[in-house]
Amino acid sequence: MARAQCIVHRDERLLMAQHRLDGKTWWALPGGGVEEGETPAEAALRELREECCVDGVIICETSRWSHFGKGETQTYLVDIGNQIPSLGHDPEVAAGTQELILIDIQWLHLSQIPERDRAFLWAAGLLGVAEFYPEIFKWGDILSYPTHDTRTGQERMKK
Repeated sequence: MARAQCIVHRDERLLMAQHRLDGKTWWALPGGGVEEGETPAEAALRELREECCVDGVIICETSRWSHFGKGETQTYLVDIGNQIPSLGHDPEVAAGTQELILIDIQWLHLSQIPERDRAFLWAAGLLGVAEFYPEIFKWGDILSYPTHDTRTGQERMKK
């Protein structure tokens, strides 16, 4: 299934949507499936309106990638001006055709987004948004990679 999503940023923060499915939660860019007869750009703006209750204007496409032969994701840099987002809804959940639940939206700094969820931001073309370059270059050259600690059952950073 084709998916479309939006990068919306303000003051070094990204507008992120938190979802839950089968007891697991994660942060993602506002977005969702492309409906029949809809362009990916139209879908991205519709999903932004549904999930975050704001209207946007597409500035440019930031990425297009295929995931495991299950469809393509297109991401757009979107401007919402001074609008204040609020938690919207997912019509598919209300109709009982989807179990994925939208539970929150927030403006998040990259440091507030879990590493796994940040990985999808790079695929979405976040490096094409100049505002985030200074933050990325502050990270330095230290190698890190999450690994499973068999003693505690927790993730830990490998040094």
